[in-house]
Amino acid sequence: MDNRPVLLEIDNLQTHFRTMDGVNRAVDGVSFSVRSGETLAVVGESGCGKSVTAMSILRLIPEPPGKIAGSIRFGGRDLLKLSDREMRQIRGNEISMIFQEPMTSLNPVLTVGRQIGETLRLHQGMSAAKAEERAVEMLRLVGIPEPGRRVREYPHQLSGGMRQRVMIAIALACNPKLLIADEPTTALDVTIQAQILDLMRDLKTSVGAAIVLITHDLGVVAEVAERVVVMYAGKKVEEAPVGELFRRPKHPYTQGLLGSVPRLGSSLTGETSRLAEIPGLVPSLKQKIPGCVFASRCPKATDFCVAVAPGLELKAPAHVAACHYAEKEAA
Repeated sequence: MDNRPVLLEIDNLQTHFRTMDGVNRAVDGVSFSVRSGETLAVVGESGCGKSVTAMSILRLIPEPPGKIAGSIRFGGRDLLKLSDREMRQIRGNEISMIFQEPMTSLNPVLTVGRQIGETLRLHQGMSAAKAEERAVEMLRLVGIPEPGRRVREYPHQLSGGMRQRVMIAIALACNPKLLIADEPTTALDVTIQAQILDLMRDLKTSVGAAIVLITHDLGVVAEVAERVVVMYAGKKVEEAPVGELFRRPKHPYTQGLLGSVPRLGSSLTGETSRLAEIPGLVPSLKQKIPGCVFASRCPKATDFCVAVAPGLELKAPAHVAACHYAEKEAA
């Protein structure tokens, strides 16, 4: 039983975009919660709505063409009901985000120190000198060597791994309660990925922030997450503790994802089976699907699946899945 208080509670989140061709239901009725100090991973293939969910939490979706509905409660307050000014007080202060590509997220004409200090001056009213001092401290915290020199450098003078560390330093500068990391290891080589994951684990222990990790990399999920939400075509299809999900996935989509991961050393043991693949294509998010969103690609699908959408059901303790035919275990 996890007794940590709930920090973030998302209920029936719907983020739709009005386009010339119709309404794109990028996120369609997603619900989950995050406890204080917890690491929750949101996984799924590209286009499933992971990043839109993250941007919706911070209300970074332009309206129009976007429209956010549902409820996003953070520390007891519904973020969708706050004014723009109140949201600006929360962004970067109580909730921070690490974006996918640090080279495009960092300002190329401002020094690293200036960009870290900007957050501190805005939210904590620090002087320029104090903010630079804290920027050096933050660079040291995220493991950048010679932080006193690096603080005066520009993003193009840093390597990809260092730029990602700067993004983490900016995100953590105001000691947020919640950190949203959107594909934090994408475009980094394997050794730098491992360093960034180690850094996030260490910082979680030292700073105590909850983390929502958006990724499609199941190796990253296995290494850092406590609980996993699986998304497909804008909907949540499964949620479980990380060990339970990897050992006993219930939803056919999750089974397909895990089946497509290469097994290290399989060639040495004589295993020559092909990697599993999920046939077919993701359905258009502009069409209202009456039944299960995965039915067109599912090996277990029946006419009932096509006609009736499955609700999220408890299939095992703390393990829910949206599938009519997913195996149920006794409590």
